Amino acid sequence: MAAPVSPTRRPPSMVVMGVEGSGKTTVARAIADELQIDFLDADSLHSAKNRAKMAAGHALTDADRLPWLRTVGERLRLGNAEGRTLVVACSALKRRYRDLLRDYDANVVFIHLAGPIDVVRERVATRAHEFAGPSLLDSQYGQLEPLEADETGLTLDLSLPVDEIVSSAVDQLT
Repeated sequence: MAAPVSPTRRPPSMVVMGVEGSGKTTVARAIADELQIDFLDADSLHSAKNRAKMAAGHALTDADRLPWLRTVGERLRLGNAEGRTLVVACSALKRRYRDLLRDYDANVVFIHLAGPIDVVRERVATRAHEFAGPSLLDSQYGQLEPLEADETGLTLDLSLPVDEIVSSAVDQLT
């Protein structure tokens, strides 16, 4: 296990991104535990309307996501202003969503959990989620824009064991 992050060398806040079932929450929480920093599940910030829409099997539109992304961004900004590092589990599927989050915290780093849809489909089929069900997976893969070369972050294989993903992320980002 890595040592806690030194108060004199605070890593940037991180967003663990990817489609539903990619392991965002599990990996983000494990990174936060490893580094002894704050964890935030962005799903907890969705409006009741968004939750109901997704629970009914309907994908969110950009207009649906915008207020939610602003709330996530505000949490990143606030954490940064308070000198805290956050690890956020947030889909951040599109480049423009990530750009918006960077408007709130220019130093945020994205960790994209990427892998084949078949692996994720198996995971989603065997889990219970409050509002994100298997019917949304195809639309999420359709919207997914992987990290581009000019974006600060890394792409990790979601099919690896969680401890390997966390170790790789921590090693590369601290």
